[in-house]
Amino acid sequence: MERRGVLKASLATTVAAAAGSVALAAPAISQNRQEIILATTWPRDFPGVGTGAQRFADRVTRASGGRMLVRLYAAKELMPAFDVFDAAAAGDIHMYHGAEYYWQEKSKAYNFFAAVPLGLTASEFDAWINHAGGQELWDELSAAHNIKPLPCGNTGVQMAGWFREEITSVDDLKGLTMRIPGLGGEVIRAAGANTISTPGGEIMTAFEDGRINAAEWIGPWNDLALGLYKVARYYYYPGLHEPGSARSLGINLDFWNGLPSEDRQIILDAAASENNYMLSEFNAHNGRAMQELIELHGVQIRRMERVVFRELALAARDVVADAGNQGNLARRIYNSFLKFQKEVGSWTELSEQAYVEARARYI
Repeated sequence: MERRGVLKASLATTVAAAAGSVALAAPAISQNRQEIILATTWPRDFPGVGTGAQRFADRVTRASGGRMLVRLYAAKELMPAFDVFDAAAAGDIHMYHGAEYYWQEKSKAYNFFAAVPLGLTASEFDAWINHAGGQELWDELSAAHNIKPLPCGNTGVQMAGWFREEITSVDDLKGLTMRIPGLGGEVIRAAGANTISTPGGEIMTAFEDGRINAAEWIGPWNDLALGLYKVARYYYYPGLHEPGSARSLGINLDFWNGLPSEDRQIILDAAASENNYMLSEFNAHNGRAMQELIELHGVQIRRMERVVFRELALAARDVVADAGNQGNLARRIYNSFLKFQKEVGSWTELSEQAYVEARARYI
């Protein structure tokens, strides 16, 4: 509590200084130096998501010539992983890096800005955010919690998850306890499983102490690093729950509004850069990691049976519709999301999907 009080007092001073800086002469602004506290939901230096948050922090520090020194605290270093949203909203920290579906207790509409079952791919999500009104709706949703949100990474299409036993029918899901967050968790519950949402750094412990017997995390690269092959043998695809899982930056809105426009632009550029870089990094490493899981660790790759996928997909439509009909703003977000998905989906089907299917016949 003492640390939180110090941070809040420091942030209040920083906000006040930033808000007043517009009245200062340019040399005084250039000499001003502020420390920005960024807390994440990820383990420190964890491949992709943890290192991506650090890259963002380093980009801001470098681009500002050190005027904005972003200091990163990983999960549990400053507070529990899932406390970072409230801390940023209250002004106890300046920023968080996480995934918006972690905040669905505040509004299920947050899922649309991370990933929803049968939703947008990574490139489609970016198109909605940047060119079809997604960012404006996200700003409106988060402003109610004193947060300015930005996309700051994407892990791409995720696997369906790790299971200790084979899944050949929907009945095999009944009675399982699976680590899976967001609306994906609600879909699995609709199929008869139990679910919990734990931070990534605690998944192995949950397996080992028997709280779960199935889990999804991100994909081959991260799942290999986490060591999930040590506690579960069967690795299923395709995952319908997170087709393009966005990672987000949440900035205390008072702090954001108090920044000079050039500093806001530095943060915008750093977040956009990391958004692109992280996705390419996951795509580059997932293939090699999958080979290692199969060849060195004996992991059994299984395609989800059509009947199982179908039942989950039918449940997903109801779950997503329910999330999109919980209030006027949620409904506007849902309608915008659906409208854009239909528009972009017709092009995706004729372009990337058609090309990949045709390429597979010859390579």
